[in-house]
Amino acid sequence: MEQTRILYNDRCPICRAEIAHYRARAAASGAPLLFEDLNTADLGGWQLSPDQAKRRMHAALPDGRIISGIPAFAAIWAALPGMGWMARLVMLPGLRHIADLAYNRLAAPWLYHRQLRREARCLAPKDAQP
Repeated sequence: MEQTRILYNDRCPICRAEIAHYRARAAASGAPLLFEDLNTADLGGWQLSPDQAKRRMHAALPDGRIISGIPAFAAIWAALPGMGWMARLVMLPGLRHIADLAYNRLAAPWLYHRQLRREARCLAPKDAQP
């Protein structure tokens, strides 16, 4: 069985926690999901720059298509036992539009900018203490 590859940001605590939940469910059920941290993955195969990769979650389907955002979440949910109903629900035309707006305009940009601030704090020089 071919796997769906999920590209996510392991340096983002919220992303890491959510993926840990999905990874555990996938391992327990044998779901064909492979999780790749964008900070260590070969992004050339994903045809994404590091900045593009950080802006939302992506999935590479077994047929080679790369999807992002809500469709990527739906691919995860569809593969996990007991979560297929969420994939079907979120992909309904009216709900898909609302979910896309919420993710693309609110959640993903908020997570992206929050992570940029977190990275900037980590890279900022520490004030010298006397």
